[in-house]
Amino acid sequence: MIYLHKVLPLIASPLFLIIFLIILGAILKSKKISFLGVVILILCSLPIISTKLISYLEKDYVLQDASNIDKADAIVVLSGMLKTIKVDDKLKYEFKSEVDRILSGIDLFKNNKAPLLILTKGKYPWSVGIPEGEYLKDFAVKFGVPKENILLTENIQNTEQEAKAVKRLLSTNEIKVILVTSASHMQRAKKIFETSDIKIIPFAVDFMNSHSKLTIMDFIPSAGSLGVTSFAARELIGRLYYNLKG
Repeated sequence: MIYLHKVLPLIASPLFLIIFLIILGAILKSKKISFLGVVILILCSLPIISTKLISYLEKDYVLQDASNIDKADAIVVLSGMLKTIKVDDKLKYEFKSEVDRILSGIDLFKNNKAPLLILTKGKYPWSVGIPEGEYLKDFAVKFGVPKENILLTENIQNTEQEAKAVKRLLSTNEIKVILVTSASHMQRAKKIFETSDIKIIPFAVDFMNSHSKLTIMDFIPSAGSLGVTSFAARELIGRLYYNLKG
């Protein structure tokens, strides 16, 4: 099921559409169809387009200070910030840009915003190494969070499973948690957790959109911008899926 969950957004991604149109144009010998694919490729590769899409995904949230957040029963940090590196037949781990999730979780705990720090054990079937939460627990302990104040969920593969695992872990009807995840992912994550009857105080981090002046570079296609546009498309598809699912 997790393979289907990950593959479907890729099928609906801009890159898949572009490849489909170019191949279809070649098969049908239609320059118009192939040209449409090229036009979509150029548009999706423009920094000004990818920036607007990320701004839309993050528009409901702002960067907050941990000291200004209301208290809750627990702080929940969602997975998705580690990559596995192989060195001399041993596995090591490095953080990706989403590292702000765990750093903010630790900061919230140190500001006494909740007595528990919950880390989710993200692990896909194709992943190697330990589940993410196990590594993050050791990391949090190094930064001063007591072991007895850290809870780990069971192994999970997506946000919906994270919400259900947190619900089972706390095993109470009235749950209020501070949810820590990337700003672009927060709207979908908040909806999923609330569907599991968990009250949410959102704490969005890892903002992708930065404040900068508009320049000529914003109108020059780049591979990086195509990647960002594809990421935004997948997130929008995820939002649509859970909205339809209810």
